[in-house]
Amino acid sequence: MIAEVIVDIVHSDVDKIFDYACDETVCAGMRVVVPFGRGTATGFVMRIKQTSDFPAEKLKKIIRAEERFPALTEECLSLARRLAARYLCPQALVLRLFLPAEMRTGKVGEVYRTTAVLAKDDVPLPANATAQRALVSFLRDNAEADAALLREKFGGALKALADKGVVRLEKRRVLRAPYREAETLAPERELTRAQEEAVERIRSTDKTVTLVHGVTGSGKTEIYLALIAEQLRMGRTAIFLVPEISLTPQMLAQLRARFGTSAAILHSGLSAGERYDEWRRLREGEAKIAVGARSAVFAPVEHLGIIVIDEEHDGSYRSESSPRYHTFDIALLRAEYHRCKLVLGSATPSIETYRRAEAGEFQLLSLPERINRRPMPAVEIVDMRQEVRRGNPSPFSAVLREKLARCLEKGNQAILFLNRRGYSQTVICRDCGYVAKCEHCDVSLTYHSEDDCLKCHYCGARYRMPPACPVCGGIHINYVGMGTQRVVGELKKLYPAARILRMDNDTTNGKEGHLRILKSFSAREADLLVGTQMVAKGHDFPFVTLVGILDADMSLHFPDYRSGERTFQLVTQVAGRSGRAEETGEVVLQTYDPENYILRFAAKYDYEGFYRHEIAMREATAFPPFAKIVRVMVTGTDDKEALAALREVYEKLKALYAEESECFLFFNRMHAPIRRIQDKYRYQVLMRLTDEKPLARIYGICAEAEFRHTLVYVEENPANLS
Repeated sequence: MIAEVIVDIVHSDVDKIFDYACDETVCAGMRVVVPFGRGTATGFVMRIKQTSDFPAEKLKKIIRAEERFPALTEECLSLARRLAARYLCPQALVLRLFLPAEMRTGKVGEVYRTTAVLAKDDVPLPANATAQRALVSFLRDNAEADAALLREKFGGALKALADKGVVRLEKRRVLRAPYREAETLAPERELTRAQEEAVERIRSTDKTVTLVHGVTGSGKTEIYLALIAEQLRMGRTAIFLVPEISLTPQMLAQLRARFGTSAAILHSGLSAGERYDEWRRLREGEAKIAVGARSAVFAPVEHLGIIVIDEEHDGSYRSESSPRYHTFDIALLRAEYHRCKLVLGSATPSIETYRRAEAGEFQLLSLPERINRRPMPAVEIVDMRQEVRRGNPSPFSAVLREKLARCLEKGNQAILFLNRRGYSQTVICRDCGYVAKCEHCDVSLTYHSEDDCLKCHYCGARYRMPPACPVCGGIHINYVGMGTQRVVGELKKLYPAARILRMDNDTTNGKEGHLRILKSFSAREADLLVGTQMVAKGHDFPFVTLVGILDADMSLHFPDYRSGERTFQLVTQVAGRSGRAEETGEVVLQTYDPENYILRFAAKYDYEGFYRHEIAMREATAFPPFAKIVRVMVTGTDDKEALAALREVYEKLKALYAEESECFLFFNRMHAPIRRIQDKYRYQVLMRLTDEKPLARIYGICAEAEFRHTLVYVEENPANLS
């Protein structure tokens, strides 16, 4: 028998099929060790066949299989081929997406523990064998116990009893289960009439994709759970995707409460062992539901019955490393392969998704009201220009301070949203205008008061806070802008008795960093939660009756065609955290641009109005979804080489542009807006296409561009244009 193998080496020279002789124990999808060059390499078996074009005597033999089972399913292999062809990248790079990284490198595997059980209870023991008698008595009471614990407690008695056949030692596999706290199984909730209708329409439609457009608190999650329960009863599996790692423990808790250990979690925040064991549970069919962030779309489940993408509008569903896929595209391919439903959910769908639903390509379901007709929280827009004129230097308007005091008096909770971490955005010298910047990135540093240091939010570098300006020696150092850390400090001055939690990238380190803060706030161990966009999505805190949005303008004026859409989404999502239980919620939206149409639409939760305005502008200016933005990025540690690479790639793209000019609306080369990140110089060729015909050739030109210290890659409608 012959195995077609792709070696696990990412290089264009070896991105092809190699034939190896094998026996009948090898099958497609297995990871194998093969002779390669002068050494060995790990590879993926793509197919088994009977004959080869190469003479049998020249074929080398597979050395061994890495696992006893095929790590990749037939669907995974098929999908990998399609993705490699779509993004013109090595197949090995795509195949890696389906496996835990540490599994590939051999740094993680199964863990076994020896357990002792009582085999015979009628063997007479000497009167002086006190330890042996005690151990037997212990096992009678406990049925079984960890052998290591028994050795520690009873010494050599365990070996003596094992030799006599009184105790049997069994080697058992141990699962490293993340988020171990037990969840009590809860019965299925009774659906509202609107939810039942939504479930029935999703079940009966002939369309693969359904968009559930429901306001925050409208009960979208219960619809997802009902659909998943139905598929599990039919013996099928499910994938449930959320945009942020911070949301995965919360969603896992809901799924485990409904489905027990059938739910497994996959995300990059797990330890290597936990991720491997959860992957194995899914691969072996022990777990039926994969829940996680973007990477969970590659979960090794078979017989898929449904895929759910919650908060589908979120930019984190786009990969920023090669291959630069959109999670929706992968999910759609898997849904079509299994002929199952793909359900997208959002209170603020992306413009592109909503247009496809409105055009009839997807089924569109609307849930315009909260559960039990609870009112949406009233939004009060506060003009911060007036606050400045009144001499209020605080980040909190008089209205917000008054409402915060009233909220705390009533014993309720409040969330304050500011999408900037740290103490201040910029450190500047008043005497000479010096701004502290990162040595490795062309960005200003942020001051963090808790550590009394300056940090770069792009590369993570830390710098000592200078006592004086390093340029002119001046001591008049100003802290410009405000971050979450400073907000917490100001709140402590205003409300010294209030218990305050902060949730941003600086406070959520570790696997359970997000969960720890969310559980504490949910348990009412804090009164105020200050956070970045982590607090904006998906959380349900019944005692939150006030949300303060401290700087609604922050994302409004970025040089990005999506800045208005992102602002509307963030404001609407964070406002929806308020008033989700019996008491009516309030929202204070602070802005220096109170007449802005985006904020006005957001304050009224008027997605339709916002969409009509935005789609008209996109059509008039020929931006997505009426055109496709393609960016070719050139990044390298050597500026001259990166620039030379840009020129070479640009000339080839320019020739394509000349040939297919009718497909282009825009074509130009330039520095990236942030010229250097992590010591890598960045250049770009920006294009806007009205027709995707040149896309494959653009990928081809970039795939052929090989430079020693420079990387060239393609992004389609990038989530971040900086």
